[in-house]
Amino acid sequence: MAAAPTVLGLKRNQRVKSGRDFARIKNRGRRMTRGCLIANWMELPSGSPPRVGVITTRKLGNAVVRSRARRLLREVFRLHQRELREPVDLVLVARSSIVGKKLADVDIDFMNVLRQGRLIKPEA
Repeated sequence: MAAAPTVLGLKRNQRVKSGRDFARIKNRGRRMTRGCLIANWMELPSGSPPRVGVITTRKLGNAVVRSRARRLLREVFRLHQRELREPVDLVLVARSSIVGKKLADVDIDFMNVLRQGRLIKPEA
């Protein structure tokens, strides 16, 4: 009998929510821009869960477009959270080029950021 797949959700403690945290990550953390997103991150103490925050501006479009961009960015983080080398606070900012992109396209840009920022575990 096959084992049930592990569910990778985003719990409440895995989201950056306060404005103070967003500002701290932006001011003290590292930043990288790739494709349809900008990533700001700071390393966390060992044992903390990785956290994600998403920013979308009205420049992207109406509420439907902004919500889709937020869902795409949260989903790529959710899918790859176990691949992170160490826990981080990660703030993803959607750029205007995200409009109309599919999950696979956003995933490629996200993984490029993780690789170039050396945030993922080395491949065996």
